[in-house]
Amino acid sequence: MRKNHIAAVLSFVVTSFVLMGFATPSQAAKCGGDFDQFVAAMSAEAAAAGISRGVIDSALSGVTQDQAVLNFDRRQRGTFNKTFEQYVSTRVGPQRIAAGKNMMLRNASLLSRIEQRFGVPAEIVVAIWGLESDFGKGDIGKLPVIRTLATMAHDCRRTELFQGELLAALKIIQRGDLPLSDMVGAYAGEIGQTQFLPSSYIKYGVDFDGNGHVDLRRSAPDVLASTANLLKTNGWKTGGDYHEGSPNFAVMREWNRAEIYRKTIAYFADQLAGK
Repeated sequence: MRKNHIAAVLSFVVTSFVLMGFATPSQAAKCGGDFDQFVAAMSAEAAAAGISRGVIDSALSGVTQDQAVLNFDRRQRGTFNKTFEQYVSTRVGPQRIAAGKNMMLRNASLLSRIEQRFGVPAEIVVAIWGLESDFGKGDIGKLPVIRTLATMAHDCRRTELFQGELLAALKIIQRGDLPLSDMVGAYAGEIGQTQFLPSSYIKYGVDFDGNGHVDLRRSAPDVLASTANLLKTNGWKTGGDYHEGSPNFAVMREWNRAEIYRKTIAYFADQLAGK
C-alpha cells in the first residue's frame, strides 16, 4: 500500500471489522504496558477465537515490537498534498499504461471470467493491480505481518482495530492460505499484490485458481478475483459508469476513501480501455 493512502484504507477496515466480528474481541487485551504480557493476552484471545495452539505458538512466540512501524504510522497524515493532476502524473505514465495493456492481453481469458462472475470490468481490476504493486512486480512489503500487527495492536491509539487484524492474520495461517514465512507485508500489515489487510483477506479472498487456498501474494487469479469480489460485495453495478459522481465511484470508496486515488483508478482504467 502506498504511503499516502495507508490511513485512508485503515478507515475502511474499521467497518470491515464490525461486519466480520473481529472489531472487539470478547475481552480485549489491554494495550500499552509490558509487551510480553500483552502478547500473552492476545494468545489467549486467539485461542478463544479458535486458533490452534500450534499456530499461536509459532506466530507469537518471541515476537517483539517494531519501533520503525510506530514511527512510520505516526508520520501519516491520511490526506493527499497534491492535486489530482500532480498525483496522477506520478502514478500513471506511458510506461505503466503500456504495461497495463500488456497485462490485459496476457490475462484476457482470466479477466473475462472474473468479469462474468463479479461484474467488474478488466480495466478497473488491472488499474488497481498496477497502482498497488505494478502488476505484482513492485514492492508488496517485506515486514513480518505478525510483528507489525502486534506492534500496532499494543499501541493504544487503535488497539481494537489491530487486535482484530492480528486475529485475522492468524486465521490466514490456520486456514493454510499462507505459511508464516510468507506473512510479510507493508507498514500496516497489508498483504499481497493488491495490498489486502488481513481482515479483508479473510472476508473477500477468493480461491480462483482452484488449488484450495487463497494466495494473494503469488496467484494472479486469486489476486484479481479477490479485488473484484471486494468491489462486487460492496455494491458494484455491472455495466455502470465508474467515474466521479457515479454509484460505482462511490463503491470504490470501500477500496480507498481518498477521492484523488479513486479518480486515479478511473483515469488509469480509461487509458487501459482506450477511452
